[in-house]
Amino acid sequence: MLWFRARRQLTLSTSARYSTLQQQLQRPYNFHIAAAWQGKPPWEDIPRPKVSFPPTSPIACWRDESVARLSDTQRSAGEDFFLYTNMRHNSGVALGVADGVGGWIDQGVDCSMFSQALMYYAHGHFKNGWTGEPEMDPTAEPYVGVEMTPSECLQLAYHDVLADESIEAGSSTACLITLNSSSGMLRSANLGDSGLCIVRSSSMVYYSSPQTHFFNCPRQLAKLQNTRGGSFNHEDSIRDFPSVADTYSTRLIDGDIVIAFTDGLADNVFTAETLKICSLAMMASKSEAIQVKLIAHNLVNYARKCMYSHSKLSPFQLEARRHRKRFQGGKIDDVTVLVALVRETL
Repeated sequence: MLWFRARRQLTLSTSARYSTLQQQLQRPYNFHIAAAWQGKPPWEDIPRPKVSFPPTSPIACWRDESVARLSDTQRSAGEDFFLYTNMRHNSGVALGVADGVGGWIDQGVDCSMFSQALMYYAHGHFKNGWTGEPEMDPTAEPYVGVEMTPSECLQLAYHDVLADESIEAGSSTACLITLNSSSGMLRSANLGDSGLCIVRSSSMVYYSSPQTHFFNCPRQLAKLQNTRGGSFNHEDSIRDFPSVADTYSTRLIDGDIVIAFTDGLADNVFTAETLKICSLAMMASKSEAIQVKLIAHNLVNYARKCMYSHSKLSPFQLEARRHRKRFQGGKIDDVTVLVALVRETL
């Protein structure tokens, strides 16, 4: 844990002073959040993994609660998973997506375990942290809390996965985001080919670049040594570390749409198509909560339609062509999308 910068811990104030502080803290930004996901169909020629989380384990319980909280259906996210949580004292929200990298099933490892565990541990760190420097009432004593950036959270969560004996091996991409409800500041850390984009006034003002080692091989956090001392061979032991994640920050404005996604979206849906889906949803005479749901669900449904098409040109097909590979149509994969609509209230 030498990479973690030293941070001053703060002590808890009295409940009366905390109530005064809550009244004085202003939250000029609200975020309407929605999520949608769909796992790819199981392949008949791929055996089921031998190891998965027991239904009563903390990670499995949290996973099932997250699915139930954000969706009316209980469908699986496949090898993808996600997180969404309010941060300490409503200082902001945290979002995240992770995509378990395939290739482990033939070694008896469930590819979804790593991504679910990574999001589980990241959720815990975000929930107990601030989106920025801890805010304090000058008339009160300081209280518990530390700033939790996406890059620091990725480091902490990865360390937790490595220490978790229930996870024998695996690997995953990850994209973590915080949205500050006081300043409107977005910060992110992205490793691999999951990512995020920001839509503003029907324009794409930011779209993260995928990190890859070579074509169709993303950078990935990995656990290669199992708890019994054995080792797993996966893609010639590709293993990246949180320090190589791309970081990004910007100040959001009213009406911005932030989208976190796995590569099931990026490989099948072009930027112009994403913009059109967002525009149509925002034009609907619906509440903002419904509008973000429309964006999330329509992006996932359209991605699935594209991935099963052999005739429609896809971003993955263009990337394959650039690397002199033959590929036609969409790429079948899990797809997960989280959407945040930014609103200024003051």
